Amino acid sequence: MKKDYFSIFAGLFISVTLALIYFTMMPQWTSNDQGSLTEFSTQRALNHIKSISKKPHYVGSDNHEVVANYLLKELKKLGLQTSVQTGYTLSDWGNLVQSKNILARIKGSNSSKALLLLSHYDSAPHSYSPGASDAGSGVATILESVRAFLYNKTPHKNDIIILFSDAEELGLNGAALFVTQHQWAKQVGLVLNFEARGSSGPSYMLMETNNGNAGLVKEFAAAKATFPVSNSLMYSIYKMLPNDTDLTVFREQGDIQGYNFAFIDDHFNYHTAQDDIQHLNKNTLAHQGSYLMPLLNYFSNTDLNAAQSSEEYVYFTIPYTFISYPFSWVLPMVLLALALFLSLLFIGRAKRLISAREIVKGFIPLFGSLTATGIITFFGWKGLLLVYPQYTDLLNGFTYNGHAYIAAFVLLALAISMVFYHLFSCRKVNINHYVAPLFIWIVINAIIAFMLPGAGFLIIPVYFGLFLFGVFIVTQKSSETLNLIFSIPALIIIAPFIQMFPIGLGLKVLFGSALLTVLMFGLLLPIFGAFAKKGIWSILLLLLSIGFFAKAHLESGYKPGKAKSNSLLYLYNADTDQAYWATYDTNLDSWTTGYLGVNPKKATNLNEIPLFSKYNSGFTYAAKAPKKAIPKPTIAFLEDRIIGNQRHVKIKISPNRNVNRYDIFANEKMILHNLKANGVTTLGRKNSIYQRKGKKILSYYVVGNAPLELQFSFNAATAFNMELLESSFDLLSNPLFEITKRENWMMPTPFVLNDAVVIRQKIKASPVVVNTLNTTVTNPVVKDSLAVVKDSLKKL
Repeated sequence: MKKDYFSIFAGLFISVTLALIYFTMMPQWTSNDQGSLTEFSTQRALNHIKSISKKPHYVGSDNHEVVANYLLKELKKLGLQTSVQTGYTLSDWGNLVQSKNILARIKGSNSSKALLLLSHYDSAPHSYSPGASDAGSGVATILESVRAFLYNKTPHKNDIIILFSDAEELGLNGAALFVTQHQWAKQVGLVLNFEARGSSGPSYMLMETNNGNAGLVKEFAAAKATFPVSNSLMYSIYKMLPNDTDLTVFREQGDIQGYNFAFIDDHFNYHTAQDDIQHLNKNTLAHQGSYLMPLLNYFSNTDLNAAQSSEEYVYFTIPYTFISYPFSWVLPMVLLALALFLSLLFIGRAKRLISAREIVKGFIPLFGSLTATGIITFFGWKGLLLVYPQYTDLLNGFTYNGHAYIAAFVLLALAISMVFYHLFSCRKVNINHYVAPLFIWIVINAIIAFMLPGAGFLIIPVYFGLFLFGVFIVTQKSSETLNLIFSIPALIIIAPFIQMFPIGLGLKVLFGSALLTVLMFGLLLPIFGAFAKKGIWSILLLLLSIGFFAKAHLESGYKPGKAKSNSLLYLYNADTDQAYWATYDTNLDSWTTGYLGVNPKKATNLNEIPLFSKYNSGFTYAAKAPKKAIPKPTIAFLEDRIIGNQRHVKIKISPNRNVNRYDIFANEKMILHNLKANGVTTLGRKNSIYQRKGKKILSYYVVGNAPLELQFSFNAATAFNMELLESSFDLLSNPLFEITKRENWMMPTPFVLNDAVVIRQKIKASPVVVNTLNTTVTNPVVKDSLAVVKDSLKKL
């Protein structure tokens, strides 16, 4: 091969390798046919999702019961006996709800512990989400996999429990109900949980355990999933963050471990009205099935106690392969790499192949690239937010043109690196300048060994770099073919993170992906350093980057299927007899300005009692609204007496209209003791004091218009100061209002109370009334019927 053509060939080689890496992460060809009855059929799973996601089915909605009945019907069609578990739970998030779990059990031949298949069937409230991906895809994956499992008459030792949990979107309440109150919970040995935080892309495996992960790692490897995508860096970060899947409840409340399987790409559809079957990627659904089928066959027959361990393992995946080794290897591998590095430096110096001066000079292009890239990309994204303020409309931080921005920033980072190495390096001293990135990568891995050992696998590409360095020291030659081959580990292990971080964490971390690109460029310096015309390559990469910026600009607007989110609430303050329109939006549109006006006032006063939201969103603008004859709730004190220094109260709040949610607040000086809400206490309560953050006591999601009963005590010397927000999710359908329908390029903002009619009212002490038995909801009985529930679903 002529050297003049090496750079072109190398560019094509790297591009093809990267394409193959992404291409082999998940199934790519999904048939539209039903396929063999012995195998998982994506099309059959899609048929379930079509039925489940026809309408939003959040807890308390009419369609929630329709979906529950559909699941019971489908489980019965598989020949399974079904059961329903209902009851109240108050999560440590302060969310109270009556959940309805759907269960079935398949008996094994010799079971000591049961395998539990888990996914939730409720959809997100407030945003009209049909719940196709989250988590209709998980429910459908389980239904179709169990169908194939039973059709094949697969012999199995362990019992298999199917749990379609409820109220996951509200606070993991259905899972909590099962773990803390169901007789089967203590028999569970392992959980496989299927989730979604987007609508496409590969499904990542994440473990949850209170102990070491070694057993889970070994057992997952033994199950031989076809397309494993996971690594222990994700696992380590996941353990440090506040987790919020149903599996978390199993781990925390029941010390039951397991695996999560979730896809995150197209994160902008998560919890929105666009979480429908049209946006769900079929290959992604097939990937979920490719996990469950082999894992179901394996874990239904293995000893589930074998997954218990106190040891931690590093693990990562390459195409079709799962690799692991103990945490105890991480530091020795770094020390060995350092020893090898220093030895090669010593030999190179002895042979006069490298010089200290050139080594030091090699840090200039590396640090220059890192500094320039970090500054340009960090402030570049800040600047883009000023140019395109609409990007803040999507609260999750990943825009519809996000993939174009990832490509643009990565190419820009490569262009900057090419410029610096063009100016401050040359092919003759390339191997001297390779010392700098090798040294930096060893330092990074040394820090990882102590701070984040789950990322210990990042030392592996360094070893391949050291090998190339050693080959040159020994032979005094650099093999272009060998350089390309030994670049593959860096591309396989490091490159996927460049895309995954901004998808999972939002485009605000784009600068991190750009810096990682520069570091990978340094690790591949034996290839890039050999490029004859780095200046031309930098211009070409810059032009490509500009091309993707232009693509992002063309895709920066909204259209049907890529809608703008907006919000509107009607708030009536019963104490001041005033009504307001309010929004969380920073960028108003024609729909919101129709109610708020062109120049609305700041909504500062409305944030006195902040509503919980995932991204801590507060009201931004408000305008006066006409007063409507909305029935206020009835507040009755069933008990109000002083015993010692404690004032004991019991309050019943009954709706006089169809409502969906109550938010209860109290002055922070009121220290509440022994709080019960509809007869239940907080999960995992450690003492009598009710733990809360700020003014919020709880959020009660109403089912069947059931009232709320609160019972607690507090210091009698403390003033009683409580208020409520009563919300119905019917602003657009309430006959008291004539709200214009959103345009087809708009959708309700997720993660916040939206499209709601809200009453704000102080809870004032009143004479004690006698409670009536026919309406009380205190001390509810948790039902766990093992009988088949009659299917009331006529037609979906």
